[in-house]
Amino acid sequence: MNRFVDRVVLHLQAGDGGNGCASVHREKFKPLGGPDGGNGGHGGDIILEASPQVHTLLDLHYRPHIKAQRGANGAGDHRNGARGEDLVLEVPAGTVVLNEKGEVMADLTTNGMRYIAAEGGHGGLGNAALASAARKAPGFALKGEEGEKHDVTLELKSMADVGLLGFPSAGKSSLISVISAAKPKIGDYPFTTLAPNLGVVHVGHETFTIADVPGLIPGASEGKGLGLDFLRHIERTAVLAHIVDTATMEPGRDPISDIEALENELAQYESELAHDVGLGDLKDRPRIVVLNKTDVPEALELAVFLKQDIEEKFGWPVFIISAVAHQGLEPLKFKLLEIVQQHRKANPKQKAEVRQIIRPQAVDAVRNKQGFVIENDPEVEGGYVVRGEKPERWVRQTDFENDEAIGYLADRLAKAGVEDALYKAGAREGATVTIGDVSFEWEPMTAAGADTMLTGRGTDVRLERSERTSAAERKRASQARRGLIDELDFGDGQEADRERWQG
Repeated sequence: MNRFVDRVVLHLQAGDGGNGCASVHREKFKPLGGPDGGNGGHGGDIILEASPQVHTLLDLHYRPHIKAQRGANGAGDHRNGARGEDLVLEVPAGTVVLNEKGEVMADLTTNGMRYIAAEGGHGGLGNAALASAARKAPGFALKGEEGEKHDVTLELKSMADVGLLGFPSAGKSSLISVISAAKPKIGDYPFTTLAPNLGVVHVGHETFTIADVPGLIPGASEGKGLGLDFLRHIERTAVLAHIVDTATMEPGRDPISDIEALENELAQYESELAHDVGLGDLKDRPRIVVLNKTDVPEALELAVFLKQDIEEKFGWPVFIISAVAHQGLEPLKFKLLEIVQQHRKANPKQKAEVRQIIRPQAVDAVRNKQGFVIENDPEVEGGYVVRGEKPERWVRQTDFENDEAIGYLADRLAKAGVEDALYKAGAREGATVTIGDVSFEWEPMTAAGADTMLTGRGTDVRLERSERTSAAERKRASQARRGLIDELDFGDGQEADRERWQG
């Protein structure tokens, strides 16, 4: 049994970037081979591509957890890690991508359009790429960034020119079956149609597409019935056609009250598209009224009697047809084509690019020349938050177990103007500063950004002069916590002393 799925929630995780390599070239008779650590590869992206080969979101419904490939780590001898392979997911044309807040991120209306739904993390630089006059043989490398990890909602909105509306069993499926090649299920009971149907109508040498959705009933906007769940499939249509059952015997039902009831439901339906492909809201869309089932004599008499009243009340063209008897179909098809052509002239299609790529909207709102802003921390009194794409990326790529890497981060921040900006914002020594997910006590480094003194690999003389716990001390404390060594025993036979320490 084929299932029609037009809305899914995907849990995306792009590939992480590979770590850079800290390596020194070693070869006989070459004691100073220099750094040769390669860069890590970028993580794979997750890409949504509109494709004519798929017509529903069913495949994604059954595998909503999607993860792209990780980038490989760099290696010695200047070997860069391989980039993670991009993961391309095919979706039908007309798919709208929403973020977790319900905001429209992309509208894939044309086959071949691509949207990068989750970007892979950048690979970390190896120490060969970090070498400079100040650091001729860096004893560290940058870590790879994590890939983006978030949820997106996909909604399929059919690309039809004409949308059919009506109560259950009004004859929408019968009409689409006789004016197009579509073969929907037809029955004499309510809610025979459980999923939208699409058909292509040929009028001379011209064509247009037509769609019908499960029947609407009063209260649909409050969740009654099925039709409201599928109204998104007629949001893009150029014209809406009210299919009215003139042969119904239900009490309290008549063509005018049916039209008014459906219009009330449409008025309460809110489109989730920020801009509905230039067509405006549903209530502003052109309308026509189709009085159906006039093969029944009493129904034909009622339709003829009400035709003028409906035209005067609503101001819409009215057509009298019988889908079963194939009566009155040609004038209806030509009128629909006329309205569709008017819409096409008013909204000419732009020439589609061979492959249009839509990139994610920047989450970083920083637009100043510095590329970052300093804000007061709302959670920490006297604290500050540094927001900016580059500073946050630098922090994510830093190995905080390596003093030289921390010194390199301090130099980058100083050269970018972060320390000066913190001082101007009122920050003082010891203030809590947060960049990305890392918070630290601010210690103004007067030598930051200047040429560094040559020290051992993985160390930084500026940090050695401070009271900050070194990497070796943190390592020894970690071993003591895990019970691997005695915290106070240094193995030299001397009396244990809590104040005594050696690396």
